[in-house]
Amino acid sequence: MSITAERRTALIGEYKTNPTDTGSPEVQVAILTERINNLTEHLKTHAKDFHSRRGLLMMVGQRRRLLDYTKRKNQQRYETLIGRLGLRR
Repeated sequence: MSITAERRTALIGEYKTNPTDTGSPEVQVAILTERINNLTEHLKTHAKDFHSRRGLLMMVGQRRRLLDYTKRKNQQRYETLIGRLGLRR
């Protein structure tokens, strides 16, 4: 359900905005999206895992807040990010 350190490093490398960036909203949203996708696959086979479902809903809410922040600060960065991640809205 969680992502490996190598995958996390790859996501940071792909979405960073400058060479030392590890915590920009783009990176955080990319990591959350990866975790959400993994947990969604887990819940397809374990439908009654309600504790994980709650964690999934909390991650979706966190991602939504980060996306709202990005949209408020810079509309172009927001549109680029959701396009790269393939998110709706």
